[in-house]
Amino acid sequence: MTTNRDFKRLVRGRMRKTGESYTAARVHLLDQPKTSAAPAPAPAPAPAPVDYAKLARMSDAAVKAKTGCTWERWVWALDRAKAYEWSHAEIAEYVHDKYKVGDWWGQMVTVGYERIKGLRAVGQGRDGRYEASKSKTVSLPLSRLYRAFSHKPTRARWLPGVELAVQSATLDKYMRIKWPDGTSVQVGFASKGRGKSQVAVQHGKLPDKASATRMKEFWAERLATLAELTPA
Repeated sequence: MTTNRDFKRLVRGRMRKTGESYTAARVHLLDQPKTSAAPAPAPAPAPAPVDYAKLARMSDAAVKAKTGCTWERWVWALDRAKAYEWSHAEIAEYVHDKYKVGDWWGQMVTVGYERIKGLRAVGQGRDGRYEASKSKTVSLPLSRLYRAFSHKPTRARWLPGVELAVQSATLDKYMRIKWPDGTSVQVGFASKGRGKSQVAVQHGKLPDKASATRMKEFWAERLATLAELTPA
């Protein structure tokens, strides 16, 4: 009914404007093509999935094998706790205490999460200083590899002239070291099967990118020398 009244109003309006009869005005309006509705806008494309492993610079397979969770799961858990508002030390402590992740892998999860959330760039710490990382698989049992760092005479065979201080350690797993210049070194150890093991060094609190590059080269050379040691 409402539609019919509206149409009659249009007809009378045309009559007043053109002087046509009601019938002529009605026929003219009926002959006009109906305006089609504007097409609905196309839906926005779905955002591409975030490649967490690429941002963290560590594969999902590696982090899941050592912690039981993929990066997507870690991001979900840490975001729920609003860990993006915390310091590096607070995140690492939470991962260690809440999820029972060891010291080394707690650090790896924390660093990866910080990279994913844009809290740090690759090669840079949360405080703006830089870090150098290097790993090496050697033909030594895990206990011998750990001893190569913890036992001063053995350490002197591949790292001569460096007076460092071990600040904390977990046997055959993790070591935190104060370097002579005050910078910090974290070392993780892992078994790689019978007679083989891996060491991963993260040298942090470096003042600039050039220092990080230099220390990365230093650790590559020293770990290569370590790999050539005969078991002690």
